[in-house]
Amino acid sequence: MLLVSAPVLGDDEKAALAAVIESGWVTMGDRVGEFEQTFARLHQADDAIAVGSCTAALHLILHALGIGPGDEVLVPSLTFVATANSVVYVGARPVFVDIESAEVPLMSLDEAEAKCTSRTKAVILVHFAGYLADRDAWQSFARRKGLLLIEDAAHAPGLPEVGTYGEAAAFSFYGNKNMTTAEGGAVIARDRGLRELIRQSRAHGMTSGTRQRLSSRSAEYDVTMLGFNYRMDELRAALGLVQLKKLPAWNESRRQLATVYRGLVAEHCPSVKIPFELRWPSAHHLMPIVLPPAANRQRVVDHLRERDIQTTIHYPPVHRLTYYRDLDPDVALPRTEDMARRELTLPLHPRMTASDVERVVQALSAALAAEYPMGAVA
Repeated sequence: MLLVSAPVLGDDEKAALAAVIESGWVTMGDRVGEFEQTFARLHQADDAIAVGSCTAALHLILHALGIGPGDEVLVPSLTFVATANSVVYVGARPVFVDIESAEVPLMSLDEAEAKCTSRTKAVILVHFAGYLADRDAWQSFARRKGLLLIEDAAHAPGLPEVGTYGEAAAFSFYGNKNMTTAEGGAVIARDRGLRELIRQSRAHGMTSGTRQRLSSRSAEYDVTMLGFNYRMDELRAALGLVQLKKLPAWNESRRQLATVYRGLVAEHCPSVKIPFELRWPSAHHLMPIVLPPAANRQRVVDHLRERDIQTTIHYPPVHRLTYYRDLDPDVALPRTEDMARRELTLPLHPRMTASDVERVVQALSAALAAEYPMGAVA
């Protein structure tokens, strides 16, 4: 089976994990600190905070910024549910915003402006599929409306522009991401005070960690704020250090494969749309396509699966998931809903070759031909 995503793990990662085990120190030690500094340098930032997941990163950012009950946060519905969940965690209300179009499936600036109220305090931008939102436009919007700007950069590690939009950015190192620590995440925040709030609140609000107390020979600590158990351990940091060295080359491989996809899809499946333009800044996390309106997506999925090609969907609209539909059943986002009905994610990862891409596109072309035997694609 050719998978949609596949982590690249080998002897380097095994050696890094073995070194942690041999050291006898497995959580919040020197490797976590080294990983934070290395990740920050990659993004031209002063520092980063390693945490247990991207969800934890988003929660910590909102908590540290003081977002809470009575506040509203603008979020896209075309995202993973964690984006909205993190808003609910702090007691605020996620306000779902439609996408711009199937060609640019990022949160619509016009729709965001229309949904602003006196209670709107922040906006979470999602760099969907690794494609970056328009920084200047969103910064201007946030300044004009007095909003805090947060990036959900789960799909976009390794791009120096990421983390420069507003108050902070949240990253994911889950197993299907461009680099992985199995589970894990990070925060980049340009303001030192905000970073320190996030750093302390990730570990129960304690004023010192175990390693710090060992170095200072003092067992004393205080808790000066509400905190959480969102730390990263040494094993994940060790994996991350190895993966970070390879991330630029992997992102370049993804870019090259995506370029091959675009050429072959245009040639063999002209009725299929690929969102974004070729030169759009991206980490190329996903290979999303948009099927013709009349296509039966499940039959296309089945056709490719019979040829050992996995596909998936990014994403079921969050506002239509049962929990959020029950909270606010009247939300309607027509462009998001149409995109979600027609979107299909094809395999894209550094283990693939151009021949694999050809295989996928040939199978996709055959699936569409089976749907439209006379060649008339609606």
